[in-house]
Amino acid sequence: MSAVPAGPRTMGEGSALASALCFGLTDIFAGLLARRVDSAAVALVGQAAGTALMLAAAPWVFAPDVSATALGWGALSGVGTGLGAAYLFRVMGIGRFSIVVPLSVVAGIALPVLAGVALLDDRPGALAWVGIGTALPALWLTTRSGGMPDGVAMAGLRPALVSGAAFALQYTALAQADTSAGLWPLVVNRAVSALVILPLVLSRPARLRMRVPFAAASAATGVVSMAAITAFALAGREQMLSTTVVLTSMYPVVPVFWGLTALHERLTRSQVGGLLCAVATVVLISLE
Repeated sequence: MSAVPAGPRTMGEGSALASALCFGLTDIFAGLLARRVDSAAVALVGQAAGTALMLAAAPWVFAPDVSATALGWGALSGVGTGLGAAYLFRVMGIGRFSIVVPLSVVAGIALPVLAGVALLDDRPGALAWVGIGTALPALWLTTRSGGMPDGVAMAGLRPALVSGAAFALQYTALAQADTSAGLWPLVVNRAVSALVILPLVLSRPARLRMRVPFAAASAATGVVSMAAITAFALAGREQMLSTTVVLTSMYPVVPVFWGLTALHERLTRSQVGGLLCAVATVVLISLE
């Protein structure tokens, strides 16, 4: 995939940014729910709801060749989705989410970009490479929080990197699924990710106890998450994996913007710099 026509590429960029928006909204909703109910249970209910909805939609989408290979890529991407979420839950459990999320996302960007260049013949142009390069400081500066000792931050390094590698697997594997399989690889992705998260919840069954409004809200996060992964898959059909992953991974900017506008939080200098880098990333990739 060395070159992509301008029309499809623009559609791909729009889909990738829509995916980032939906992933960011999912983080906001799930974060609010996690203050009231267990975060792993929120994820499980959400993934189950997403699976059901995707299963209902898949038969209505043209799929001339649903091969075992395409479904296998969907399953492998689901393992990445589930493991990535599980390790982020572990990070949240030790109270270092704001420190290690940037590391997780950076790892989730770097590995698919390298895979796209090395294995899929992606050839980003000069402007796109500059945009990819500015994505890393954008994510780190936007989502980092000060005031935490280095030793405390380092304790979350391993789960953060494992989570990032898992999400990289999600992105890379899903990009390999044949488009002729329609939405069926996404159905498998959602189902497998729920199965991966299930043992985490079953280890403490009390986690699943939640009132109906919270269960409904958790299911809604799954619907938004399903929209995010669908938009990512559509973007990957129109442009290179490397640029799709970078644009999609801008999603941490959404919770930061929400905190600024809805919660009236104040930006630090590093966050201002990070947001400027994020804007530069989108503009440079779009201009390529």
